[in-house]
Amino acid sequence: MIVLASQSPRRKELLAELVPRFHVQPADIDESVEAGEIPEDYVQRMAREKAAAVAADFPAELVIASDTTVVVGQEIFGKPVDEADARQMLKKMSGKTHWVHTAVVLQKQGQRQERLVSAQVTFSSLTDQMVADYLKTGEYQDKAGGYGIQGAAKVFVEAIQGDFYAIVGFPVNTVAKLLKEYPEELEK
Repeated sequence: MIVLASQSPRRKELLAELVPRFHVQPADIDESVEAGEIPEDYVQRMAREKAAAVAADFPAELVIASDTTVVVGQEIFGKPVDEADARQMLKKMSGKTHWVHTAVVLQKQGQRQERLVSAQVTFSSLTDQMVADYLKTGEYQDKAGGYGIQGAAKVFVEAIQGDFYAIVGFPVNTVAKLLKEYPEELEK
């Protein structure tokens, strides 16, 4: 059995395109950034900790965990705590290029495969009204950086360099390649 360590509907939808059956078990971990931690290390640590937490309950199963973070300069933008936090994040990304890092971990019986997939996203300059209109949609909730590129925020995007699905939060091509290491799971 494959276990997806995520509550994200997007990850669930994308994994369903790769495997016919899986179980969803969100990981409950502390997602605080450690002092001095760089964004790439942070997102990889989060994915590893999610995988480990769920693998503790499903030790014989293949666990897939993923984590995404948005980075402006070296400032890590996780999920906004409220609308004001999301507004601040979006304004900081306005007219700039930022990084999105998604880490993926596949873990089974103590063996782990992990990858980091990154992309750059350039936003157009955003007016206060554009940001306010977007925030009214509620899409910012539970999304790193306060936006979902596959939703209404797509109008903010001027350019993308890299894997679109890393920005969505589940790099499908990378996960598909990693799943080939577990052919017995794909047959279940």
